[in-house]
Amino acid sequence: MAWNEPGGGKKDPWSGRDQQDTPPDLDEVLRNLQERINKLFGRKPDGGGGNATRLAGMIGAAAVAVWGLTGIYIVDEGSRGVVSRFGKYVETTQPGPHWHWPSPVETVTVVNVEQQRFVEVGYRSGGRQQAVGSLGSVPREALMLTQDENIVDVRLAVQYQIKDAKEYLFNVLDPEGTLKQVTESAERSVIGNSTMDFVLTEGRSSIASDIKSEIQEILDQYHAGIRIITVNLVDAQPPEDVQAAFEDAIKAREDEQRLKNEAEAYANEVVPKARGAASRLIQESEGYKEKVIARARGEAGRFERILAEYEKAPEVMRERLYIESMQEVMGRANTLLLDVKGGNNVVYLPLDKIRSGRGGADTAVSETETGSVSVPTQIDGQDGGAKGGGGRASSRGRDGRGQ
Repeated sequence: MAWNEPGGGKKDPWSGRDQQDTPPDLDEVLRNLQERINKLFGRKPDGGGGNATRLAGMIGAAAVAVWGLTGIYIVDEGSRGVVSRFGKYVETTQPGPHWHWPSPVETVTVVNVEQQRFVEVGYRSGGRQQAVGSLGSVPREALMLTQDENIVDVRLAVQYQIKDAKEYLFNVLDPEGTLKQVTESAERSVIGNSTMDFVLTEGRSSIASDIKSEIQEILDQYHAGIRIITVNLVDAQPPEDVQAAFEDAIKAREDEQRLKNEAEAYANEVVPKARGAASRLIQESEGYKEKVIARARGEAGRFERILAEYEKAPEVMRERLYIESMQEVMGRANTLLLDVKGGNNVVYLPLDKIRSGRGGADTAVSETETGSVSVPTQIDGQDGGAKGGGGRASSRGRDGRGQ
């Protein structure tokens, strides 16, 4: 039943309340609390109003003690505690237990100065172990203009530590955001002074090093309290619209380099062989030259000696030279002597062997006064007769020459 309906029992807000609905008196509550404390510590209850004041003092002291205990804090190893009083820096504490004026007088911010932190520029991985191909690109941060007016998609990962907790907390409003902006600025500066081919090929390590140096220099100027550990060039590639054409160009460049390397390898293999062959030919030529010169000098000396003997006895020397020449000529040929005047036996001449043995050499047939015929031949087993025949032919020749 509503309070404004008949029979509501005067339960409206303006009607009088029952004695049971009135709140308890504060003094009575404090008195009851003091009695319970006295019973707890074995004391007898005292009368008078001083008990309530004493109890309130005890409660206040306990509250102050509890408040003071909240100022105890512990700084872990590898961290630093930055104490500020009403927002103003007071001190930096080392690892271990410490005490400060509790809040709201002083506050402590514990900063881990050994933790390695990461900032991603140009992409968002969502996890450090994510593959490069699945990185989510951020074109606003990733697209860079090179020196030769080409656009490249560059993605960086910056690893850093806090080197000064005070500077990190008080000198920069948003340290991580500031680091990202500084990284992007340094990246655009370095990429803008490099060509596209240099960025995409051999220049990655040097570009990352230059970006790291420039980031650290700017952060030191800001007194940001950040130390850059590494700058990793995660990926650098042309925009997706020209990716296929650029891959073809890269493949052609790689083929060119491969062919150049193969040509250099072939040259390194052939040139030493050619030099060795040339050196060998030069040495053989030098040897042949020395041999020919020595032979010519020997022949010249021999001729001079013969000339001296010839001037002493011309006739004797001519006869001697003739004999030596005939001996040399006839000594290299086999001869066959036939007596055509004596006997009626059938003579067999192995002309096929004679021709094949000489290989087309001239066949000389000399007929003497007695009717003998001399034929050069190469028949095996007739060397002795040939030499004898040569001697006889020589004598016959001399006889005829004498006539």
